Amino acid sequence: MRHFRLLVVGNGVSAYGSYLNMVALNVFIYEVTDSALAAGLFMAVRLMTSVVSGFVSGRLVSAYDRKRLMVGADLTQCLAMVALLIAPEAGRAGLLYVLAVVTGFCSTLSGVALRSSIPEIVGGELRVRANSLLATGRSLAMIAGFASAGLIVAQLGYTAAISLDAASFAVSACVLLALPIRTKAARASESGEDEAGRERPPRSGSLVLLRAAPVLAVMIAVRAADGLGSSSHNVALPVYSSALDPSHPATFVSQFWATWAIGNIVMQQLCGRLWTGRDGRQGPGERAFAVGACVMSAAFIVVFAGLPTVVAVAAALIAGMADGLTEIAYVSRLQAAPDEQRGRLFGLSASVENTGFGLGMLVSGALLDHFRPLQVVGLLHGLAIALCLAMFVVLVRYGRERAAAPPRDVPSVESEAR
Repeated sequence: MRHFRLLVVGNGVSAYGSYLNMVALNVFIYEVTDSALAAGLFMAVRLMTSVVSGFVSGRLVSAYDRKRLMVGADLTQCLAMVALLIAPEAGRAGLLYVLAVVTGFCSTLSGVALRSSIPEIVGGELRVRANSLLATGRSLAMIAGFASAGLIVAQLGYTAAISLDAASFAVSACVLLALPIRTKAARASESGEDEAGRERPPRSGSLVLLRAAPVLAVMIAVRAADGLGSSSHNVALPVYSSALDPSHPATFVSQFWATWAIGNIVMQQLCGRLWTGRDGRQGPGERAFAVGACVMSAAFIVVFAGLPTVVAVAAALIAGMADGLTEIAYVSRLQAAPDEQRGRLFGLSASVENTGFGLGMLVSGALLDHFRPLQVVGLLHGLAIALCLAMFVVLVRYGRERAAAPPRDVPSVESEAR
């Protein structure tokens, strides 16, 4: 775990740069073009690239060395930032859209590669602890990135913000290069058997894998619905906060995200300590994921119910804790799949989650013109709750089928289901 902790630091530095540029570049493109449409198009291009690159990333991390892919993704983003800095002002507007494609693709590729690699880096029994450390590092990076972006841009300017962003990717690449880690399972023999002499499962497409693993299919569908719900409260939060206190519209937004972050980090650490693999448990499991997703969506709905601020903030804390639980349970469950299937599953998951979030942004924005924030958030988060209930049905049915079926030893995505 010593090497992995250094990797967490490097990844956190890289994540800080990513969250910093989410704020700085969005404001920068508006200043360069003086067009809200151009700024919106920049965000749309980046999001669409992330959706498409999920499928491509799954294939890449299954076929190539993941450490090299992560280093290449970091260095590519670093060079893209440097290119933006040295480009003449007249050509910066067009280059920003190229940058949106580069950062969207590279961030997705790096995320899929890293999540797929964790069981090989630390061992399957420690993957929950590793996921909690990684998630905590990224959460802290998100807080630092969003909190410092406005200050850095206001006090030091865009050049300093973009330079800091480029440096963060360079640091992450250097850390990865220096660490002696293995990110893929040992190569199997040419005879079609692994090192233990067992027959290797055939490589399959994502949809084939999901047909063989209905529980994973439902979990991924729930994550897509979570993306819809997440976009709804992200879009509705400024509207709701402005209605609460028109003279200080940012107050409730700040309270909400600060409290949510605290709950998220606390639960991530609890998961890492409760499920260390020493007692044979491999993570919170599918049922904990479903419960966490239901509680998270219900808590987000309560936030917009017009209750006293203390109650709303408490609901935000619960939502953050439930979000942390579902994240650890979900990632750890996908990592239970064999190494050769893991990359495609995480690639598909990235595309599905980004699709849900992007679609939710469009739907939420349109609905908020006609309905109150509570109604919009209730509708989209209610969909996630409905899917979680469907997941319970699938879990019960699958559990009964498994109990009735004769024992068999088939290496597949379901072989480590809990």
